[in-house]
Amino acid sequence: MTPPTAVESSINFTGHPTIKSTQDPLVQQLSLGSETIIRHNAPPPTLYEDGLLEKGTTISSTGALMAFSGKKTGRSPKDKRIVDEETSTQNIWWGPVNKQVDELTWKISRSRALDYLRTREKLFVVDAYAGWDPRYRIKVRIICARAYHALFMTNMLIRPTAEELANFGEPDFTIYNAGQFPANVHTKGMTSSTSVEINFKAMEMVILGTEYAGEMKKGIFTVMFYLMPIKHQVLTLHSSCNQGNETGDVTLFFGLSGTGKTTLSADPKRSLIGDDEHCWSDHGVFNIEGGCYAKCLDLSAEKEPEIFNSIKFGAILENVVYDKETKVVDYNDSAITENTRCAYPIEFIPSAKIPCLAETHPTNIILLTCDASGVLPPVSKLTNAQVMYHFISGYTSKMAGTEEGVTEPEATFSACFGQPFLVLHPMKYAQQLSDKITKFKSDAWLLNTGWVGNSVARGGKRCSLKYTRAILDAIHSGELSKVEYETVPTFNLNVPKSCPNVPSELLNPTKAWTGGVEAFNTEIKSLAGKFAQNFERYADQATAEVKAAGPVV
Repeated sequence: MTPPTAVESSINFTGHPTIKSTQDPLVQQLSLGSETIIRHNAPPPTLYEDGLLEKGTTISSTGALMAFSGKKTGRSPKDKRIVDEETSTQNIWWGPVNKQVDELTWKISRSRALDYLRTREKLFVVDAYAGWDPRYRIKVRIICARAYHALFMTNMLIRPTAEELANFGEPDFTIYNAGQFPANVHTKGMTSSTSVEINFKAMEMVILGTEYAGEMKKGIFTVMFYLMPIKHQVLTLHSSCNQGNETGDVTLFFGLSGTGKTTLSADPKRSLIGDDEHCWSDHGVFNIEGGCYAKCLDLSAEKEPEIFNSIKFGAILENVVYDKETKVVDYNDSAITENTRCAYPIEFIPSAKIPCLAETHPTNIILLTCDASGVLPPVSKLTNAQVMYHFISGYTSKMAGTEEGVTEPEATFSACFGQPFLVLHPMKYAQQLSDKITKFKSDAWLLNTGWVGNSVARGGKRCSLKYTRAILDAIHSGELSKVEYETVPTFNLNVPKSCPNVPSELLNPTKAWTGGVEAFNTEIKSLAGKFAQNFERYADQATAEVKAAGPVV
């Protein structure tokens, strides 16, 4: 049989045959020549074959495809832009997070991306869903020039069945990934050769000047942060989520990097709904993604066996260091980047709940922080106003070594625990969260997985994981709601006087502190001042009740 030239035939991962020719609408849309090969929903083996033709790409000793994203090994938040157009401009939270770009600049960037894609001999197209609940999911199409990017999004989005692909139709949102080609630095509004632009009127995204795959994943997340609240009154959340195997109760975990969001949601007594992106509707909670994007630095089979064992055929390893002969990965080596990653289908996790949704509402909301000052309690029960305040604050301590130049712990705040992806004002998401907690009678908690007894600088110790897990078990069993509580000053947090399997003296920081009253007061006032200073940027839209829920400075 003669290999196809003008027509490329393949079998995608669901087993449904696809044929692309010069008469195909997608080919006509892109104005492609007759010699262009399109891999439309290609299966992993085909993407492996194509991927191995890319410079530096190889296969790990465990069967994962190893690829490199070039100069950019992380997201470029300073180069993320949203088109200022009449259908969305009144809703956007304009500022440092959402930078404006005019429609002319958008047209130039879009044309530049399409012109580059038209020059490729081979293109990759992925059609998939974002959102496990069919009532709210959106159809997404990715058009890119790297097999690695196609496999990444095949893993990260929800893979349609053969029947769903046959009836897929036109996408709701399209990503044109021309990341190998730079943006035009002379175009109005450009600050570098990288540009990631989203147009809510066109429902399209253009990527130029960065090959980091995470830009596509977080681009879809940003779209969901806009569409779900505006179109469906559904709350989009940067959180992990699990469900009790026997009780069926659902818990949402919010937390920045290093707070334990992934670790604590991986519970053998509970099923994983998702590790990163979710929506909360009036019908329950659903995962946005069909895969996981796990950090790999210092990964081991002992510490995180489910993630470690998921790095096999079909998975993508990104920017890792490996032995050139054996192809064994050194997960402790950060020579390329500390942001080493692996993307794999969520089905690779044995405890995953498929489909990734729960038609019950969260019983518990967990806000996680890693406080290096040692003044926040290991656990406190939050009022509704406190939930809004701490959700908007999104506090944790950035530890030394997590970023270049960070030599000692720094207080860091990220609104709604996901500031880079927010499109609306943070107060809108906080109010939605508060309304849902009230409506569905969820309990909310602040868990400090950081230091207790003293600050990290003064020799304090990090709260033992076994105690944090014991606290979480008591929350899930309902026991922690029944004990007696007392109030910690300054932050006015309600802390339990006892918790099963946790030393009572550990629960109240004023009693656990070993460095003297004066040192404690200095630390807690310092942290309270940082909270107050950070909250000033949101105070104009906060109610008096929410403002009063913060620390007393």
